Order: sequence, then structure tokens, then C-alpha cells
Amino acid sequence: MDSYDDKGVRAGSPPGVGISGLSLPYQVAAALAFAVIALLTCGHLAMVFLHVAPSNTLTKQHGEAVDEWIYPEFEQNWKLFAPNPLQQNVAVQVRAEVESSSDGTRKTTGWIDLSAEDGAAIRGNLLPSHVDQNELRRGWDFFVGSHDNENRPTGLRGRLSEGYVRRIVMLRLESHDLGGPVERIQLRSATSAVPAPAWSKEKISTRPLYRVLPWWTVNAADLAGGVRNGRTEAGE
Repeated sequence: MDSYDDKGVRAGSPPGVGISGLSLPYQVAAALAFAVIALLTCGHLAMVFLHVAPSNTLTKQHGEAVDEWIYPEFEQNWKLFAPNPLQQNVAVQVRAEVESSSDGTRKTTGWIDLSAEDGAAIRGNLLPSHVDQNELRRGWDFFVGSHDNENRPTGLRGRLSEGYVRRIVMLRLESHDLGGPVERIQLRSATSAVPAPAWSKEKISTRPLYRVLPWWTVNAADLAGGVRNGRTEAGE
């Protein structure tokens, strides 16, 4: 009868013999592990294919399931290879109206560049956070795509995008010492053209163009747990 060591390898098997040198239980376990990995790989590739494929019967019936699998970790963005790749830098900035903790007066902060903070967190990071890379950017794209040029929502998605963006911004402001609770916030985007490369003679203006939103009053839905400065919004 063959004998096996504590790792399930048959005694006398040459180094690197592979699965065939394992005992039967270990061979079964290895085969099951490979089968699971193969099924997950095939399933993932199928989901990605359906996500990027033109609309068809499967995507119409199971589009929600495909989106749940793909977003946000496996999103496929083909803008780099589009006929008109992105040629602009868009920075999302915020300023806040803060109630002073000492005397109750209100002050307005300067503009805080949230996109620049995300860029600083990504730059030089071998494993950047998906939040730093995409949360604010996608939230702003969601807002712009569901509002008209006068910043008016174009349906229910517009209202939803406003709440989503406000919550993202309030979470980001938690890392800033503003001197008191935030009462109102105002957002703007600064859009500037990507400068031409050094070898090009093309003249491109990089002066930013601003899209300024109206002031928004902060409410419980915009705050983590509906709490501001240790008090619930309803209790203020």
C-alpha cells in the first residue's frame, strides 16, 4: 500500500510530480478547486461579454444581474479608444457654510478641490482605492447626465443624483476641520482642456470653465447615520 506524508504526497514521488502524486482525497479536493475556479472564470468572462455586447435578448432579460456583477469593480470603460477620447480635466470643488462652534456665527470656507484630493491619493499608489478613483467622478457624471444646463433635474434620477452627490461630499468633508457643523454646501466643476504635448505647436487654452451649482442646505439624509455634531437632525 502506498504511503503519504502529512501533505498528502505519495512517498517516493519525484519533485514537481503534480496532482497525480497526491492521495485520492487531495486529488478530489484539487479537482474541485480547479472546477470552481474554471466556472467562476467562465462566468465572469460571460458577464463582461454581455456587459459590452450590443443589446440582445439575454441583456434585456438579465441586464440587472449583469450590472450587479460588473459594477463597480469590473466596469469596462472604452473612452480611451473612442473616436473622440476625453480631452478635458474636470475637477469637482466644494465650499461650505459653517456654523462656528464658539459663537454661533456663520462663515463660508474657501473652495476645496475634492478631485485634487482623489488624485493625490491615487498618485504613486500601486493599489489605489476604487473609491478614490471613481466614486466622486461617477457621482458627478451621474449628476450632469440627469440635469439640464440650468442645473435643474430632468426627472427622478436627477433628484436621486443630487442626494448621492451631497452624501459623497459630506463624507469627504468629514476629514476637514471646518470649525463647526456644515449648514450648507455649494459645488462647482472646473473644466479645463488637456494641454498639448511639449512637441506640439498646437495652442490650447487651459483656462478653466466653471459650472456653479446653487447652495444646498444639509439635512439628515446627507449625513452618516443622520447625525450632525453628535445630534440628530430632528433633534436640532
